[in-house]
Amino acid sequence: MTARVSDPWTDISKWPGGSDTFVEAFAKGLAVISAFGYHRKLTLTDVARQTNLPRAGARRLLYTLVTLGMARQDGDDFMLTPRILQLGFAYLSSLSLREVAQPVIETLSRKTDEVVAISVLDGADVLYIARAEVTSVLRRGLITGSRIPAFCTSMGRVLLAGLPKEECSAVLAHSERRQWTRTTVTDVRKLEHEIEKVRAQGWSLVAEELELGAFGMAVPIYGANGTIAAINLSTNLARHSPKALFKTFMPALKAAADDISQHLIAYEQ
Repeated sequence: MTARVSDPWTDISKWPGGSDTFVEAFAKGLAVISAFGYHRKLTLTDVARQTNLPRAGARRLLYTLVTLGMARQDGDDFMLTPRILQLGFAYLSSLSLREVAQPVIETLSRKTDEVVAISVLDGADVLYIARAEVTSVLRRGLITGSRIPAFCTSMGRVLLAGLPKEECSAVLAHSERRQWTRTTVTDVRKLEHEIEKVRAQGWSLVAEELELGAFGMAVPIYGANGTIAAINLSTNLARHSPKALFKTFMPALKAAADDISQHLIAYEQ
């Protein structure tokens, strides 16, 4: 299994040397938890390979999680339990963006009869922090806390466009740019061109790059210092054509983003 984008909290090679300010054992535990980010279950061998930890060390950390009720074992497979979500609730519950955005996206979802979500950029991934949906015809079971690649999604391209160009290029260059469908754009230069267009026009449309039949459009949400999140409306192309979606829903999506942005900027002041 291939590790996702290199990140200081999951890439052991980027950790500082031993000191009285860096607790390596704690960092190793976090690395083991993060290994499950894209997998429902992993074996001991999988975890050791993804974290670059010795099998003995990975085994001790996995059994610690099992003992604490944050993971369970089924034969050779280990799985995280819902209790692990407690580690993220402190962040989510204190996030003013989520509190402001949730009623707005619920209203937009009811109005459009489509899935609406808010996300932030975490490394090379989009992290869902709020979501509202009707009965969805999309196959992906995305919920708050879910992660998807940024490079091939409308929200991801909006968030990447909000970065300085050099930082955006670095994220793309070090991303795992998987060919999810036959239309997925994986070439860095082509992606930089697409993101530059998003930067200029202020919105992104992406069709069938992550999943066949899936279509999404996104616009940025601004804080006092620039783009802090993205809001997305997604559907299945069996329901609407991209042209019809853009004409019908983009004004409402932009209005929702403006509403959230204004509240956030006022809150920050």
